[in-house]
Amino acid sequence: MPDGDAVTAWILTCNLDTFDLEAFRRDGQELQSWSVGRFRDELTAGDAFALWITGAGAGVVARGHLTGPPSQTLSADEAYWKKDPGTRWYVPLVIDEWLERPIPRSQIIDDPLFSNSSLRKQPFAANPHRLDAQQWDLITNALEHAGDEDPNWHLQPGDTIRRVDLHDRCGGSSQGGICPSGRTPNVLIFTDSRSGHQHGYYDEWSEDGTFHYTGEGQKGDQVFTKGNRAIRDHGLTGNRLRLFEGARGTVRYVGEVVLDPATPYSYGQAPPTGGGPLRQVIRFHMVPAGAKPQSPDVPVGTAYRPADESVQPAIARPGTPDPDLSGRNLKAHRRLQNELAAAAQARGLEILSPTAADPDFDLAWRSPAGDLTVCEVKSLTLSNEARQLRTGLGQILDYQDQLQARNKDVRAILWVERPPTDARWVGLCTRVGVTLSWPGDEGAVFA
Repeated sequence: MPDGDAVTAWILTCNLDTFDLEAFRRDGQELQSWSVGRFRDELTAGDAFALWITGAGAGVVARGHLTGPPSQTLSADEAYWKKDPGTRWYVPLVIDEWLERPIPRSQIIDDPLFSNSSLRKQPFAANPHRLDAQQWDLITNALEHAGDEDPNWHLQPGDTIRRVDLHDRCGGSSQGGICPSGRTPNVLIFTDSRSGHQHGYYDEWSEDGTFHYTGEGQKGDQVFTKGNRAIRDHGLTGNRLRLFEGARGTVRYVGEVVLDPATPYSYGQAPPTGGGPLRQVIRFHMVPAGAKPQSPDVPVGTAYRPADESVQPAIARPGTPDPDLSGRNLKAHRRLQNELAAAAQARGLEILSPTAADPDFDLAWRSPAGDLTVCEVKSLTLSNEARQLRTGLGQILDYQDQLQARNKDVRAILWVERPPTDARWVGLCTRVGVTLSWPGDEGAVFA
């Protein structure tokens, strides 16, 4: 493709109300055509383009090149249209890159180079939009830095701020748990275990390693509108998800999160505000983006939440399954965790579950002297023993390392269902500072 002034470049637009771009992207399809209304005699193979979504979360989500001139035909991608588009003019193309962090509208439209652009005046109706060399250079520069941290974001993980001051700076509603920012490319998300349960919101780490955050809507089944849609579509809109602990007064910034690409959300059952029949709620599966460390003054954990031993196994996910998420093992894992928590509590220790600011350990406890013990629990069978021990050892070392900056002494425990058949695991764990133990060997844990 030619460089500099020689390149012919365009903006192609997509209306999310008529085309399911997220499903198309998730299915891994290569685009074969795109609807165009203008410049049909000027669109040629090799032309560069940026794909722009219209609406409240507008911006650039992908780039690619055309593979030929337009033709009047049926769309090759009709399965992703929400309404049959019929016969139109379509141009063949290939997506070269889907952006992990889409470029928000303001970063393009607010530049003086676009002051008279049809993209500003008629973003969808005037598709496609011709770009001059300077405009294309602006977009390509933004594409190269799309993965960088937002230089205008002012908080680091662990920082506290009054919620009213946060909204004065970023905009967005000062009420509710999900607040799309009115002035910045962010969605502000608030989790508070002290008040959330009364509305049926149970936000917590799950065994699959993701933080499950309950969507908004206090009565009736939750649907993908407003804040729920803003979270679901953040990968398309380029808005960053900013997670905070607390709902009122002073809140603490946990950090940036993204939706788990394998399973971005699931559905659960929860009571409505004020009680009543169970309703369907959305549970977003979030993972830290970049996992910047918390500041040392962030307290570790919250009051222990007993694991529900009656819960059903998670739906199978693509890839290698986690042994601890299958039927028998899931129940064994939660039983082991609760029994160990009860044994620690009987010894006068403060039992802890992780908050959104913590790594996703199974449980921890603090002694009266302030020493912290963090524990990873693993079920074992003959067929999964080696993999479970490898995984568990890696997890507990990671948790211990992350927490050492926030507590003067952190002890690591790998608690398994029974003694391993290969005794070398005991010595291996000891050499790296981890206590490997099991039911009946509590003396080694609470010594």
